[in-house]
Amino acid sequence: MPARLLLASANPGKVAEFRRILAGVDVTLLDAGDVTLPEVEETGGTFAENALLKARAAAAATGLPSVADDSGLVVDALGGAPGVHSARYAGAHGNDQANLDLVLERMRGVTPRTARFVCVAALAAPDGQEWTAEGVLEGRLTEHPRGDQGFGYDPVFQPLGESRTTAEMAPEEKDAISHRGQAFRALRPAIAALLTGDDAG
Repeated sequence: MPARLLLASANPGKVAEFRRILAGVDVTLLDAGDVTLPEVEETGGTFAENALLKARAAAAATGLPSVADDSGLVVDALGGAPGVHSARYAGAHGNDQANLDLVLERMRGVTPRTARFVCVAALAAPDGQEWTAEGVLEGRLTEHPRGDQGFGYDPVFQPLGESRTTAEMAPEEKDAISHRGQAFRALRPAIAALLTGDDAG
């Protein structure tokens, strides 16, 4: 019977990305639809702190090795905002449209428009072992949303060297370069080692 790994997220967009990125790992992937995830207050001041808070809480509540991430948009002209508050920038948690609209409003007429997506992925085992990995995708903000793929700030984020936003890219194209793709690919060796009982380093 394959080992079980919990993707500690109730965000369907993130869960779909997790599943694509971790495809090929010999594991049964569970998510919020399979277990009752604890409510976790994201009190950390960094992406790493929040990712670990969520992964630890899920592992403690379910007894399963758990993976979580914290990710967001960091805009230079906004002093690094929305940053760790990306999912609740406009107030209500998870209101993607309101968050995106607020960023565009605050960036109206502002240059430079440099920004980056940052993700820290965390793996927590029930015995207290834990690992983190970071991914960063540099780019700039467009003035208007474009594309209907992805979620969150994807419609206004144009990666360096790209003419398209991440919302105009096919899912597999986005995964290949995304902050989340980078972080979870970097975490795959630790996941594989933990599930097979080898030394994950």
